[in-house]
Amino acid sequence: MKKIILLSILVGVGVILMVVFGRTAHYTQNELPEQKKDTVLPIETSREVVVQMHQGANAKLVQKKMDSLLKRVHKRYDFHGAVLVAKGDKVLYKNQIGYADFRKKKLLHEKSAFQLASVSKQFTATSIMLLYEEGKIKLTDSVTQFFPDFPYKDVTIKHLLTHTAGLPNYFWVAEHKWDEKEPPTNLEMMSLLEQTNTNRFFSAGRNFDYSNTGYFVLASIVEKVSGLPYADFVQEYVFEPLGMKNSYIYSFKKDTIRQHQLKGYRLYRGWRHISIPGTVNDAIVGDKNVYGNVEDMYKWIYGLNNGLLVSERSLKMMYEKGQTKYGRKIPYGFGFRIDNRGDDKIYHYGKWNGFSTGLIQYPEQELVIIILEHTSYNAMTSLNSKIKKIVEENFNS
Repeated sequence: MKKIILLSILVGVGVILMVVFGRTAHYTQNELPEQKKDTVLPIETSREVVVQMHQGANAKLVQKKMDSLLKRVHKRYDFHGAVLVAKGDKVLYKNQIGYADFRKKKLLHEKSAFQLASVSKQFTATSIMLLYEEGKIKLTDSVTQFFPDFPYKDVTIKHLLTHTAGLPNYFWVAEHKWDEKEPPTNLEMMSLLEQTNTNRFFSAGRNFDYSNTGYFVLASIVEKVSGLPYADFVQEYVFEPLGMKNSYIYSFKKDTIRQHQLKGYRLYRGWRHISIPGTVNDAIVGDKNVYGNVEDMYKWIYGLNNGLLVSERSLKMMYEKGQTKYGRKIPYGFGFRIDNRGDDKIYHYGKWNGFSTGLIQYPEQELVIIILEHTSYNAMTSLNSKIKKIVEENFNS
C-alpha cells in the first residue's frame, strides 16, 4: 500500500513539474523563431563597426596639421572633398572642406556621398569571395558556365579578378554599338558583348591589362549566382552588416538620386565649376558606381581586414599579387593594387566623371588613408604622401 501511495506521489510531482517547467531549450512553443526562407548567404547582424577616435596631445597635433593641409590644397588646388586617416584600430583624423553644390553654395558635410569610381572594384571582388566561401562558385569557373553565349570561352573568374582576361573595353562597345536611348544595364551589356563579339586584346592569362569590363562581368556573375541585383547583394551582405549607412550603388537613369548624393564637377576657365553629366557607360555597375563617405569607407576596410566579411585565407588571396599564365607577377590582387616597393602598400585610386578617390593601406604601419573628392582633383598621390608624412612625423601610437 505504501509503495502505491509513494508511486502516486512521484507521478503527481512529475506532472506538476511538466506543467510548470515544460519548456524545450528555454522557450515555449509560441516562442519558436519564425522560419525564414534560405538566402544565398547567412547574415550576421552583429558585425557593425564602431568608429573610435584617437585622443591625446599627439592626435590633436596631427589634426591641427591636417586641417592646415586641407585648407592649403582647397585654396591652391581647388580640392573639394573629405579625408580620413586611421592608425591602428582607431581614427586619427576625419574632416571635409569645400562645396557640395556650387550653384546652391551648399557645403560638404559628413554624410555627403561620393562616387568611389574604381575603388568600387573592392566590393565586387569581395562579393565574389563571399560566394566562393559558400561553395557557390570556384575561381577556376569560366564565364561561360554562367553565360553560355559569352564569346570569350577561356576566361575564368580569376582572370577577371586579376585583369588578365584580355577582354575588350566595354566603354568603346557601348559608345559605338549601343543604339538605345537609355544607357545599358549589366545584363544588356552582356548581351551586347555576345552580339558584337568585339575583338579581345589578348588570350586569357597572357598579360595584365587593367579592365573595367572584367569587373562589370564579375558583378553580372554575382547577380546570376545569387539571384539578387548586384546593388541588393552588396547592400545586404556588406553595407548593412558593417553599419555603412551612407553607402549604396547607383545606376544612372535606373535609380533615384539619393539625398546627399554628390555630382562630379570640372573647372571651366579656371574659376567656374560645371557639373559633369552621366554617359552611356554610367548604368553599368561592378567597376564603379558605389557611393559612400569617408567614415563608411573606414568601416568597410576595417571590417574586411578584421574577419567581419571574409576569412583570413580569402583576404590573403585578395592581397596577393596575381600572375600571368607564364608565372610573371602582376601588381594587382583581387580588387586591390599591390605595391611592394619601399613602404608596402595595398591600395586603389579611382577617377570618373569629376570624382577622384583613393583608399591606401600601409599594413606594416597600420595606417589607412582615405581621400574622396568631386572636382577633378589631380594630385591624389602627392596628397597621400603629404598626409602620410604628417602622421609619421607627429604621431606615435
